[in-house]
Amino acid sequence: MELAPALLGALLVRVTDDGLTSGRVVETEAYPGPEDPASHAAARIGRTRRNAPLFGPPGTVYVHCNYGVHWCFNVVAAREGKPEGVLIRALEPIDGLDLMRARRGRPELTSGPGRLGCALALGPDLNGLPLDRPPIWLEPGETVPPRFRVCTTRVGISRAVDRPWRWYDGRSEWVSRR
Repeated sequence: MELAPALLGALLVRVTDDGLTSGRVVETEAYPGPEDPASHAAARIGRTRRNAPLFGPPGTVYVHCNYGVHWCFNVVAAREGKPEGVLIRALEPIDGLDLMRARRGRPELTSGPGRLGCALALGPDLNGLPLDRPPIWLEPGETVPPRFRVCTTRVGISRAVDRPWRWYDGRSEWVSRR
């Protein structure tokens, strides 16, 4: 749970054969494992082939397909075997804007997990990779001061919608939803 607000301000960098893209994390959601009915590793689901990366070591990638269309990016947050994750919901684009625009084909680049997945060319090939080297990594960024961190309920889910496990930078225009 501590990781979700702590990731605000971090830089997510992605390199592909097409080039480098990056953005500043401005919105996150926590999914703290089996006790969370909205988690992909909720007790009713358990460990599956699909969610296996969530059970990996902290600081690795878990990418999942939402609605059969959108690839969503998560950071594994807890010790190995404890399936906690943080969904990166939105980024403020920094590098590779032309490449992001070409991938998206629309003006909305990274304000939402599906949009940022498309803009950064995120997919299942990244599952289980560490986030400390290419092709995808996190870098320290400018920390978002606590007074600008907004905590609210998660969005886009049907279970445990009342949990205040979503954080965003209240100064950012790139947040998916206020």
